[in-house]
Amino acid sequence: MAQVDWREDLEDWLAPFLAAMGHRKRRLWAPVYLQGLIGPGERKSLQPTAARLGLRGHDQLHHFVTSTTWHDAALRRVLVEKADGLVGGPDAVLVVDDTALPKQGKRSVGVVRQYCGCLGKRANCQVLVSLTLANSEVPVPVGLRLFLPEAWVADADRCAEAGIPPEHRQALPKTDIALMEIDRLWAAGARFGRVVADAGYGVSAAFRSGLSRRGLIWAVGIPKVQNVYATTVELHWPKASTGRPRKHPVPSEAPVPAGQALVDALWRRISWRRGTKKLLAAEFAAVRVRPAEGEQLRQGGHLPGEEVWLVGEHRSSGERKYHLSNLPEHASLQELAAAIKARWICEQAHQQMKEELGLDHFEGRSWTGLHRHALMTMIALCFLQHLRLQERGEKRSQTTRTTTTADPASRATSAGRTVPPHMDPLPTLRHLPYWVPAC
Repeated sequence: MAQVDWREDLEDWLAPFLAAMGHRKRRLWAPVYLQGLIGPGERKSLQPTAARLGLRGHDQLHHFVTSTTWHDAALRRVLVEKADGLVGGPDAVLVVDDTALPKQGKRSVGVVRQYCGCLGKRANCQVLVSLTLANSEVPVPVGLRLFLPEAWVADADRCAEAGIPPEHRQALPKTDIALMEIDRLWAAGARFGRVVADAGYGVSAAFRSGLSRRGLIWAVGIPKVQNVYATTVELHWPKASTGRPRKHPVPSEAPVPAGQALVDALWRRISWRRGTKKLLAAEFAAVRVRPAEGEQLRQGGHLPGEEVWLVGEHRSSGERKYHLSNLPEHASLQELAAAIKARWICEQAHQQMKEELGLDHFEGRSWTGLHRHALMTMIALCFLQHLRLQERGEKRSQTTRTTTTADPASRATSAGRTVPPHMDPLPTLRHLPYWVPAC
């Protein structure tokens, strides 16, 4: 792509973002910050970025990304609109996951010793709940919000020093954060047909119930110890000869772990996409069950919940995984497998944001700074995906929406979008020089 084309495309593409910023200085420095993220250079923190841009210092960039004098909610809405224009629609999926940023010290917001996925062990890190809108092999991150551990909530001084807003000084579970972010995306007009998540989220009955209450179709991982009932389970009310009447019914059978429920199931080999060398495939089986997630019984178990699919996956490595989905009863095993495996695409987005755009390079300590840097990283990747589709001749104009209702039924009638099943690698701008607006 010619240099002039890239400049003109970025200027035009950023127009709605800049309009939402209002203040002239913000409109000036936002494109500069984005160029620092997209352009060449191994380190995308402020000082080396300012040096590569030829700036006299990094103070202006620092002020732009950390200032609490303005709010970026309008930018987040524009990002959702842009992402929806690229990949949104009833055939899109929303991937709920989290990503960890290794970080040393005790003053950077949210840093504690916790499980760090990118290192595969417990370490000092920040964990961001991630939401990615995707269609086929095109992921566009639309939400990154910090998970705040209890150790931080209990330390008011440390929260104040990191600039954590009072309304966010609460130790919310990741599942609650994810549901709040889903509501935000809905309000901004995002369209997607399914929500997928790993067992870190799927283990929560409250999370699954929250998705169902919102009318969403979902497919989530669960641990192998998740208990389920057969769909034939019945509830009885035994009569006590003495004492108070029973408050809970008694299931007609005991629940069993997910793996045991699939012992007699028919396993089939299913492929879900072509990898770099061969078709990716595994053995799958599925049965209808009722998870043990209802009201708690006196003896410690739970009543059966709503009927859903239990899906087992046997990988070629010998690893076994289990999933639940509320896809319709008539859904095929191929459809269930495709929904489950749609989650992998968020890993590509996380990797791109870290390795190419410097998501984990932010060296500030504040709540505002971390979230605004993450927002600018998502905007940068959205622009790269825009170029990717444009270069393949598959750029799709953004559909004008006249409603922002959170009713998924209304979204189901929206015009669908299709994305080529196999896309070229993300375009790189490393060969392009920086351009900086005159200050």
